[in-house]
Amino acid sequence: METTVNTYEAKTHLSRLLERVERGEEIIIARAGRPVARLVPIANQRKPRVPGAWKGRIWMAPDFDELPEDILAAFEGDDPDDPLNWGNKP
Repeated sequence: METTVNTYEAKTHLSRLLERVERGEEIIIARAGRPVARLVPIANQRKPRVPGAWKGRIWMAPDFDELPEDILAAFEGDDPDDPLNWGNKP
């Protein structure tokens, strides 16, 4: 189903028009009685995810989850090489 509205009505009732478009209706927006735009629903462009699609394609190092001591020290404020470390701990 197709409905034509003028620009004033489209600006005033945009939310309502979008609800109608979401239900599948097409809305033509006209200026001075001449069609200039069409509001149409967007087709679902995403395909559903398929679990395991990348199985066997990705490799992670065995130590992926391990945090090196120097990085942990930097996060905790214990890094002696950090120029902002004044030796104070909160």
